[in-house]
Amino acid sequence: MDSATALLAVVVLLGIAFEFVNGFHDAANAIATVVATRVLTPLQAILMAGALNFVGALTGEAVAKTVGSGIVDKAVVSQDVVVAALVAAIIWDLITFVAALPTSSSHALIFGVIGAALSAHSTDVIILDGLQKTSLGIVYSPTIALIGGYIVMLAIYWLLRNVSYRFVNSFFGRAQILSSAYMAFSHGGNDGQKTMGVIALAIYAFHGNTGAFVIDTWVKVVCALAIGLGTATGGWRIIRTMGMRITALKPVNGFAAETSAATVIEIATRFGIPISTTHAISGAILGVGATRRLSAVRWGIAGRIVTAWVLTIPGCFALGYGTATLLRAVGVHP
Repeated sequence: MDSATALLAVVVLLGIAFEFVNGFHDAANAIATVVATRVLTPLQAILMAGALNFVGALTGEAVAKTVGSGIVDKAVVSQDVVVAALVAAIIWDLITFVAALPTSSSHALIFGVIGAALSAHSTDVIILDGLQKTSLGIVYSPTIALIGGYIVMLAIYWLLRNVSYRFVNSFFGRAQILSSAYMAFSHGGNDGQKTMGVIALAIYAFHGNTGAFVIDTWVKVVCALAIGLGTATGGWRIIRTMGMRITALKPVNGFAAETSAATVIEIATRFGIPISTTHAISGAILGVGATRRLSAVRWGIAGRIVTAWVLTIPGCFALGYGTATLLRAVGVHP
């Protein structure tokens, strides 16, 4: 096996590892509320989420193409850059997992790619349109999800204002299973595709950065399996933060939050916008909690989460840049 083939194998293995870590790190996105409201047991929730993550990840490739060919110039990116980006994203996910902070695996990967690419090339390697699309997703996804969660929750309150609490709790106890499934499906659709794009970028570099940029079927299946299995292991520390510490949730609140967040994610996926599913569900939970009263949200916990979001961009950029520089210094070349 020559060095280029060996490096490609490393990229694929790191991609699978990142997708698995992404799954258990972001398991909270799909199941935190349904576990917190006790509609499903933790085991039931993670098995359902794992299966639907797998299905969702196979439903398209628009996000994969944005990540793989729309953020940095695929014509000059080499395999060592992809290795550095994946290492940076994995390190960041593990750090924030230990800290029980639900940060964005998506933006960890994207800014790891940008940092690694800039370590080897000038700023010309960055595709501004793709970076702008991603940056808008960072800002708009939690904001729209927050507003959506707030509006959906108010609408439910108004529509069911004369209905007994017992009926509401019973109905949404069942309805939340559907909203949680919707959330898991949309999470797989957006997050599952990002690693596909990065592996495809490495394969494109392996073939000399020529020809059409395609997402091979085996790449889709392997990444879908990895994120599904990762989600099925659960990420209990982050699930506790998301589902139990931001605000108190009942089934009706969980339904509103999941439906709002999943809709934002699904629309972004179909437009090829790589957004943070963590940002979306966190924003929706905050919006739902704020409908009762502002004090119902533990804003101190929310502040820690926002701080972690902000730190993800420079943190992963620095990790990607530093890792790529180190690889080149020790003689790891494409």
